[in-house]
Amino acid sequence: MYHLGEGRYLNASQMISYYCELCSKYPLTLIEDGLEQDDFNGFARLCEKLPGVQIVGDDLFATNSERLRKGIRHHSANAVLLKINQIGTVTEAVKTARMAVANGLDIIVSLRSGETADDFIADLSVAVGARQIKLGSPVRMERNVKYNRLLEIWQELI
Repeated sequence: MYHLGEGRYLNASQMISYYCELCSKYPLTLIEDGLEQDDFNGFARLCEKLPGVQIVGDDLFATNSERLRKGIRHHSANAVLLKINQIGTVTEAVKTARMAVANGLDIIVSLRSGETADDFIADLSVAVGARQIKLGSPVRMERNVKYNRLLEIWQELI
């Protein structure tokens, strides 16, 4: 059950209906971890009901190629959030990214709170062909460094 506050509880099917209602009212284009992290079938129903919306697996996949393989079999999402610290190594993260690309899923590379000024994540995003990068507001220096590196890469590529 999902607790939405004010005594309102929904099961997975009701939650999917709620997302459909929100998407019909508002121009939502992305839902990240919309259901419980082990509900591969529920995520698949969510993808089926909202074909124009990016359904992103973060905790669903945890940057883990085995979890992603299961999600691919179930058609559980159309995008994966890639976080190196979730899986522990760049090698494993790249393996997961390659599997996602090979199966038509979008990649969104994400940093974690407590991030440093290292700009490697920008290069990783380009290297794995990420459609998006999730950095947050550029008001913090460690995020701005990454945005600046993306601009440098863009200049090198044009």
